[in-house]
Amino acid sequence: MATESLHRPALHRRQALALLAGTAGLGACIWLPAEAATARARIASARLAAAWEVQGRYFIGLLSAATPTARPALKVHAALEVPSRAHSVCPLADGSVVAVARRPGDWLVRWHPAQATPQWHWQTTDHRYPDRTFNGHVLSGLAGTDGEYLYTTETDVETGASVVGVRHARSLEKLAEWPTHGIDAHELIWDLHSPGGPTLLVANGGVPTAPETGRSKRDLHRMDSSLVRLDATTGRLMGQWRLQDPRLSLRHLAWGPDGKTLGIALQAEHDAPAERRAAPVHARFDGQTLYASAAQPAAETRAAPPLQGYGGSIVTAPEGWAVSCTRAGCVAWFNLQGQLTTRMALSEVCALANAPPDAQSHTTLWAAGQSHSLRQNGEPLTEPPLRVAHEGKLQAARVDNHWVWAQGFE
Repeated sequence: MATESLHRPALHRRQALALLAGTAGLGACIWLPAEAATARARIASARLAAAWEVQGRYFIGLLSAATPTARPALKVHAALEVPSRAHSVCPLADGSVVAVARRPGDWLVRWHPAQATPQWHWQTTDHRYPDRTFNGHVLSGLAGTDGEYLYTTETDVETGASVVGVRHARSLEKLAEWPTHGIDAHELIWDLHSPGGPTLLVANGGVPTAPETGRSKRDLHRMDSSLVRLDATTGRLMGQWRLQDPRLSLRHLAWGPDGKTLGIALQAEHDAPAERRAAPVHARFDGQTLYASAAQPAAETRAAPPLQGYGGSIVTAPEGWAVSCTRAGCVAWFNLQGQLTTRMALSEVCALANAPPDAQSHTTLWAAGQSHSLRQNGEPLTEPPLRVAHEGKLQAARVDNHWVWAQGFE
């Protein structure tokens, strides 16, 4: 599988940092409801973009939460029905959002809620690259020089090898693909601190599957999970790292508050249930070495149940990271040293998002549960989290793995 180069100007670190900082507030112009004439009135309190399922039907869209109020609630502002379960959503600079099907997925959609017709792309139309499936994650290019590109994690169903698909952001056409040097590639993220300019970090989940059995796992003794660094222009492999335990699958990625240490949510695939339940859910990468964090502090081992070896999502927290532990029914906080510091209970929690800092530089964590969500202000558990009910069309919904903060339209 050949590595293909994209011929475009080099992006230096200082330029990239400035450009990426400019994308952080894109939610202010991204999330528009379906009826453009009433957009400003309806979206004033909009905050979260998400994917969800209601009685076997799947949607992506915009959620709003009017808080603080006497009875805070989260509701659907705008929605698009999609053909199967979505996984991640990615905002673009022109006010549209791209969503991709979970693995093994066959669709990608670009949707502007103020416009009537979404733009669909099906894997079967990539004639130059047949027999690929989407792996659930899409990353936008850096603003400016690279803003015209999208990057999707995909799998070659013939070989099982994973690739990064490089696509034109407007047409969604695949322009090139780069090997990830592994299987089951999942989330990918920009590293702006690489010498010489930005690079891509990709989590290879390493779980073997087969096209005829879809998501069914097989031959787990052959697991090969890794973190790889790819040149952002050519796709050239620049580094590859593995944990000592081969049964820990690297899935989701978030930078720590220092901007230099990468946090990784893990999912354990051990044969023995007890070993799987006690496995770590968090790892960190300092640019040189990949470390698995302790599953829980020694003093807590008997006092608290294990985290069940399953990290569903991860976001930056003031002191490190927050990881949703779906099977354990809690959000777990880890500091920059990889120590588990505290937990917050929430049944079937998965999606996590951070609101931007307020005037006091406090961030707000949003965590989606099955019947309601929690909003945690400032440092974890310095005050009780606010329970936010799911109402209207969201009341019977199950929010999927990821949602992202979206500024209100002004």
